[in-house]
This record gives sequence, C-alpha cells and structure tokens, in this order.
Amino acid sequence: MTRNTKINALLLLVVAALAVLPLALGLGDGEEEPFAGADAQAETAITEIDPDYEPWFSPLYEPPSGEIESALFALQAALGAGVLAYYFGLRRGRRQGELRATAEQDGGAADGGPGGSAARRI
Repeated sequence: MTRNTKINALLLLVVAALAVLPLALGLGDGEEEPFAGADAQAETAITEIDPDYEPWFSPLYEPPSGEIESALFALQAALGAGVLAYYFGLRRGRRQGELRATAEQDGGAADGGPGGSAARRI
C-alpha cells in the first residue's frame, strides 16, 4: 500500500468516525431536536436571555418546511462543490496540457524538427 493510499484511508476513517460517533454515543439524546443547526440553537439562546428581542431584519425567503430548507441547503452545497471541482479540474487540465506541450516541444527539437518523435514520422 502506498503512502497516499494509507493517508486517504486514514482520512476516510476519520470522516466516518466524525459522522458515526455522535450517533453512537447518543450525544443528542434528551433534546427536542437533537442535531439542530447553529442558527436554531442561537435563536433559542437569544430568546432565553432576552424574550423581547427583535431581529434587525427578516429573511428574504422563508421555506414552507424544514425539509425544503434542508433540500435548498443541500443544493447550495452541491453547486459549491461543483464549482470547486470544475475549477480544480480546469487547473489540472491546463497544467497537463502545458506539460504535454513542453514535452512535445522538447521532443520535436531533439528529433530535428516539429511534429513529434521520429517514430511517428516513420
């Protein structure tokens, strides 16, 4: 097993542990919403401290249910991941293209002319 494979396997195990351990240890037991988001927890804490608190602004769009809100959040995350994947793929493709162009130029100059290796011309 190569070093990169070992590192990737270790990272995968860490991610799996981060996802499974809170469920296995029952960290959310005894709460109304065991794994509520930080926004909901902050809202609860603020209303406990100051029941008369008025927010400075209201949301532009309020989804009709929590499921739709979760779906929109997942869509946002997927779009962000797609943009990042496209960017990194584009960078890698450009780098590979530059390496190929450099290799062809070096190979063409060594063979005495443009167009690649002598094996291709034969």
